[in-house]
Amino acid sequence: MSVRLIVCLFIAVRKCKMAFTLRSFLLLCAIYGLFTNVSSDHKTQVKDNNCPKGWTRLDCHCYIYQPDARMLADAESVCNILGGNVVSIHSSLENAFVLELFEEGRDEDDSALWIGLHDTFNENEFLWLDGSDVDFTAFDEDSGEPDDSTSGCVSLAQDDGEWDTDPCSTDYPFICITEVLTHSH
Repeated sequence: MSVRLIVCLFIAVRKCKMAFTLRSFLLLCAIYGLFTNVSSDHKTQVKDNNCPKGWTRLDCHCYIYQPDARMLADAESVCNILGGNVVSIHSSLENAFVLELFEEGRDEDDSALWIGLHDTFNENEFLWLDGSDVDFTAFDEDSGEPDDSTSGCVSLAQDDGEWDTDPCSTDYPFICITEVLTHSH
């Protein structure tokens, strides 16, 4: 064997050991973080209102308008990535607040936005995507809502703030909701 080949083998073995050591170190750090409840959440930029940057607070929740129209399932995925869900609404105040956020951010041609209510499992058994109780509704009853003939996803109408059922495949903008961030010191 030549000296050059021996040196190359030595370097290759050393690099493999270093890579293994680095991977082991990273794995150990991850396991340590799981057991000590250490996470990267503390790196989230927070405004004075304890909401992530760009979000608006009402009571114990933070809200953000998402103008890119999507189907409800895709909207929920976006909100999940942002740390929340498509908005669930539990009072007339919250409904008016969501409508105001929509008014402030919408394009002229946006007539409705998704809220996280649906009856896709059983007709007229509405559920919030975040699993919270359905303790408030604002269906446009004068127009026959909720409409049994329409697929089971619910939108909020821009013109009156009332709720309509629409096909879940319709693309609408949406609002995400998450809980106010708390800090442990």
